[in-house]
Amino acid sequence: MSQKNFYSKEAKDKIKELAEDIDFAMMCTNLKNVPFHAIPMSTKEVDEQGNIWFLSNKESHHTQHILKDNQVAVLYSKPGKMTFLKVYGRGEVISNKNRIEELYGTTDDAWFEGVNDPNLCALKIKPEEAEYWEPKHNKLVSLFKMAVGALTDSEPDMGNTGSLNV
Repeated sequence: MSQKNFYSKEAKDKIKELAEDIDFAMMCTNLKNVPFHAIPMSTKEVDEQGNIWFLSNKESHHTQHILKDNQVAVLYSKPGKMTFLKVYGRGEVISNKNRIEELYGTTDDAWFEGVNDPNLCALKIKPEEAEYWEPKHNKLVSLFKMAVGALTDSEPDMGNTGSLNV
């Protein structure tokens, strides 16, 4: 793996690129306890500051965990593309109606009783540190490189990895 770290604007852009491409993530809360809580969430937006936005129910376990301890990990995985993103940061529960309306889409009706659902809130995750892994080549080339590496007992250069310092 080649190491390529990104800083500030480039890091925020990389988080946006990967999170919005992958979309679904496992949001982990209650991190100080074992087992911690993890739930699949759909990314609604990554804003210009690199904050990751989700919609949630005010009464959900993960929202309640954020209110008690705002440490959050968000894990993105797109195995078909061999692309991964890990974000650690601080969560905030947002009840601003205008912001919720900006994030809300018709597909959210499956989870909520419309944009006026009284239990609807937004979760804003402010990244503090992140890491990514992505291939340099398409899946077929990557699999070929892995096979050659196994046959030659060498470590193939599969892709890029690095820290995202926001």
